[in-house]
Amino acid sequence: MALDERKGVWKSGKGKGRHTPKGRQLDDQAHDEVRALLGDAPRRRDLLIEFLHKVQDTYGHISAAHIRALAEELRTGQAEIYEVASFYAHFDVVREDETPPPALTIRVCDSLSCELAGAEALLAALEDGMDPAQVRVLRAPCMGRCDTAPVLEIGHNHIDQATPEKVQDAIAKGDTHAHIPAYQTLADYRATGGYETLQSLRATGDWEVVQDKVLEAGLRGLGGAGFPSGKKWGFVRMNEGPRYLAVNGDEGEPGTFKDRYYLERTPHLMLEGMLIAAWAVEAERCFIYMRDEYPAVLHILATEIAALETAGIVPEGYIELRRGAGAYICGEESAMIESIEGNRGLPRHRPPFVAQVGIFNRPTLVHNVETLHWVARICREGPEVLNSTEKNGRKGLRSYSVSGRVRNPGVHLLPAGSTIMDIIDAAGGMSDGHSFKAYQPGGPSSGLLPASMSDIPLDFDTLQPHGTFIGSAAVVVLSDKDSAKAAALNMLRFFEDESCGQCTPCRVGCEKAVKLMQADRWDTGLLEELSTAMVDASICGLGQAAPNPIRSVIKHFPDEV
Repeated sequence: MALDERKGVWKSGKGKGRHTPKGRQLDDQAHDEVRALLGDAPRRRDLLIEFLHKVQDTYGHISAAHIRALAEELRTGQAEIYEVASFYAHFDVVREDETPPPALTIRVCDSLSCELAGAEALLAALEDGMDPAQVRVLRAPCMGRCDTAPVLEIGHNHIDQATPEKVQDAIAKGDTHAHIPAYQTLADYRATGGYETLQSLRATGDWEVVQDKVLEAGLRGLGGAGFPSGKKWGFVRMNEGPRYLAVNGDEGEPGTFKDRYYLERTPHLMLEGMLIAAWAVEAERCFIYMRDEYPAVLHILATEIAALETAGIVPEGYIELRRGAGAYICGEESAMIESIEGNRGLPRHRPPFVAQVGIFNRPTLVHNVETLHWVARICREGPEVLNSTEKNGRKGLRSYSVSGRVRNPGVHLLPAGSTIMDIIDAAGGMSDGHSFKAYQPGGPSSGLLPASMSDIPLDFDTLQPHGTFIGSAAVVVLSDKDSAKAAALNMLRFFEDESCGQCTPCRVGCEKAVKLMQADRWDTGLLEELSTAMVDASICGLGQAAPNPIRSVIKHFPDEV
């Protein structure tokens, strides 16, 4: 075939050719804005979520032009940045033909404790009373302030026991920033002997001796899994370095606020515990992943990490503070690691486990905030700080996050063998006019137990025979004025909203469960069949535990369904 007969194969260059590449073009102003925000920061792909926060914080949304500029700076695709930004609830992605959200956003918590305290009426009043062009009112999952329900966040300012009047007052004053509580600074902590244990261990310590001390104390993972904490160190060390340490501060289980409680008061107990654990596994770097709903904690940690660097306790950059962006699933350790790497928080298939293949595919030790708080105390005070306390055949102490129908909600440090009646007594008894009906022993994942089951020690291993577990010890107390059926629906709506969507049993199962649970009478057979599929086939703990509220209400409160 002659060359001139092959139409469309060769171009003469005389036609209407493209003057620009296909797709969205780089906007010079947006590029300059992004470069100014990023400054001298290294253009590393794992810092994408941090960069997205900079854009969101500055402009109140993330425009398509900013996504294009970020893609240019990171030398990656726009679709990759879009899929990350759109995965997280706290990023507002706005296309060219869309209107950006108003300058002020109010997020009203609709978790169980806040719902019991009137969050629905609060939400309705704010939606009716605010100009949507000026203020955006949104539902939001648990903010970790269940002891002061109902709670909302206006900008980054949390308003406890919120009312429309308090909101109007905050808007009038421009009070939209986080309030930093008084806490123990580095100087205060060192005045009480802080970091002397760390320095001694670094000089002459034996990590196996410390590991034995932690095991003797009986410390188990306090994020919910309950795995013996010291054993993790040996698992990580048996893998060749470099190794990393990650602190899981994504305390998103509704009803849980113990980690925030400790970090807003004694942050250096956790930080020293973290550095002791990092020394034990010879970690080359530490990452602290903290949920975005805790702006005061993020400020405290940034301030105190800088103080540690200035004091020479850690080299600059040894501790990286990473900010979550509103995704409950990132409390699952492998999803958290994906988020640290700048990706969507999708749980990984296991094995391999994160002790072998964690951050950047390197062996990674993952601990919960409160776990590291106790590591520091055990190393300073000895194993007896935990194992000398015994109740109902159980040893140790538990930080119970208590909310709902009690007089004094809050974090109550009690013997690990405490029953729900002990916990209610510690919280000042039931609220006036309320009689004890039911309780959630460990967050929505644990379901509901009736008041008749009030003699069970709330600890690891004691609740499994009853089809539930202690989890993160998030205790919500319900009264005779509350509906167990409505409480279960609240929990499933949370799981439906927070499912990452990766696996069908969880993604579709939560949605179908919510629809079935809204019926006047539940189709218990179909719900049980659905629950079995979710438990058996979901990739991670979210889908596996989501049916617990359904099953517990069918079992213990059949008259309601």
